[in-house]
Amino acid sequence: MSKSAETSGLLFHGSEWNFETLYRTYDAIKEIALGDLGLDIYPNQLEIISSEQMLDAYSSNGMPLIYRHWSFGKHFVYEEHHYRKGHRGLAYELVINSNPCITYLMEENTMSMQTLVTAHAAFGHNHFFKNNYLFKQWTDADAILNYMEFAKGYIARCEEKYGLAAVEPIIDAAHALMDQAVFRYNRPPRSSPLKERERVRERLEYEERAFSDLWRTLPQRKAGDDPSETERDLSERKKALNLPEENLLYFIEKNSIILEPWQREILRIVRVIAQYFYPQRQTKVMNEGCATFVHYTIMNMMFDRGQLSEGNLLEMLHSHSNVVFQPGFDDSRFSGLNPYALGFAMMQDIERICTQPTSEDRDWFPEFAGNGDWQGTLLDAWANHRDESFILQYLSPALIRKMRLFALEDESKENHYRVASIHDERGYEKIRSTLARSYDIGVNQPNIQVVDVDFRGNRHLRLQHTVRDGIVLDEHTRKATLRHVRRLWGYDVSLSGKEAGSEKILYETSADRLSE
Repeated sequence: MSKSAETSGLLFHGSEWNFETLYRTYDAIKEIALGDLGLDIYPNQLEIISSEQMLDAYSSNGMPLIYRHWSFGKHFVYEEHHYRKGHRGLAYELVINSNPCITYLMEENTMSMQTLVTAHAAFGHNHFFKNNYLFKQWTDADAILNYMEFAKGYIARCEEKYGLAAVEPIIDAAHALMDQAVFRYNRPPRSSPLKERERVRERLEYEERAFSDLWRTLPQRKAGDDPSETERDLSERKKALNLPEENLLYFIEKNSIILEPWQREILRIVRVIAQYFYPQRQTKVMNEGCATFVHYTIMNMMFDRGQLSEGNLLEMLHSHSNVVFQPGFDDSRFSGLNPYALGFAMMQDIERICTQPTSEDRDWFPEFAGNGDWQGTLLDAWANHRDESFILQYLSPALIRKMRLFALEDESKENHYRVASIHDERGYEKIRSTLARSYDIGVNQPNIQVVDVDFRGNRHLRLQHTVRDGIVLDEHTRKATLRHVRRLWGYDVSLSGKEAGSEKILYETSADRLSE
C-alpha cells in the first residue's frame, strides 16, 4: 500500500492492483459481508485469468474441467469473433457453484472492478449457491469438481479406445436432449466422489458381462398370439417401467438395448451436468439480484467507512448502472426484462418495505412490512424461493408502478396484442401473477415424457408432449431431435402432441419415417 493510502485509510489508490491489495480488500469485503449482512459462504478460491481464458470458460459453461466436444469450440469461436470486433464485452467475473467456490477475475480489471466483482461473485453468488433450497436439494457442491474430473478423463479414455467417430455422435445426441434430461420432481440420489467412481467401475464391469443379453431374453409374441392389448396389460407395463418418465436420457440410459456400457455412462455424465445447472435456470432473477444487491450494499458501506475514494466509487457505480440498466419496451435495445434490474430493484424494495413502509405496503406485506430487519427478510427470501415464487410473493405495487409494468394478452386467433392489465389498482395482481408465470420453468419448458414402450413387441418408444396454450413444437426441430432419440434407442420412436386437459392429439411425428 502506498504511504498516502495508509494515512488516508483507503484500501487502494488508482486503478493498478497487486495480490497484496487484493488480499487486503478481500478481508474488508468479508468483514462487511459476514458481519453486517450475515452471509454464509463456502470457502473462496479466486483465480486471475486472461481475456482468452475467460472466453474459454464461456465456451465450457464456466467449468474448469469438462470433456472435449466440438460445440464448445464453436461457442469459443463465436464469442471470440464478437469480442474482437467490439460487438460485446466480456464478463468481469465468472463463478462456479462448488466447494470451495471458484471465482474467475479478469486480469485486465482495474482494482475498483476487482473489488466490485469480488463482492458480487465471491460473496453474493457464493451465499446464494450455498443457501438456496434448490441448490441444496439438487446439487452437490462438494462433489462436482471431482465428478467433472472423472467425466473428462472417462470420455477421453472412450475416445482413445473406441475412436472419436464413435463417441461424438453419442455426445451430440445427449446434448440435443439435455433440456429433457433432468428430474424436476423426484430428487436423484447422491453419492460421494469415491463411491461414485467405485459405482461406475462395478456397474461397467457387470454390464459388460450381462447387459447385452438381458433384454434379448424377454419373451416375444408368437405368430398366433392375439396382438390386441388390454388396458390392464398396458397399465401393468407402465407400472413396471415407472411410466410416464420425464427424464428422457435417464430412461434411455436404463432401458435401451443397443447401447454399450460406456455409451450409457456418457449419457449419465451429460444428464448429471444438466441436473447440476437446472437450479440456475430457475433462479436467474434471484441469483443475479442477490449478487448485485450484495455488491452494491458492500461498496457503499466501504465508502461510508472511508475505505474507498469517490473516484473508485464512481467507477463502480458506472459499471453497476450498466448492469442494472433496463431499456423501455419501445427501445430498440429491449429484449425483455433484465434479470439484474428486476432482482436488484425487488431486493431494494424489500429493504424499503422493512424500514420505511407505506400503508399500502402494510396491506400487501403484513408479514414483514416495518419489521426493521431487512437483512433477515432478504436472507429468508434468498433461501426459500425460486424466481416464480419470489416474484409472486414479493413484487410490490410500488415497484410495478415504478417500472411501469403491464400485461399483454396474445390470442392466436387475433392479429394484434391486447393490453390486459396496467399498473393500477385493478392490474397489480394480474401483472404480478403473469410475470411470475413467465419465470415458471415448468410452464415454459416443453413437457415431454416417455409414455409407453413395448419390449415384447416392436420396442416402439412413444413420447408425448403436453401442449399448453396451443403452442406446439417446431416441426423441423422436433424431427431433428427425434433422430437423436432414435440413434440412442435403436428402434422406432414417435412423438405425439396432446392438448392439455383433453385427449385431443394435435400432431404426431415418427422417427421411423424420417431419413437417418
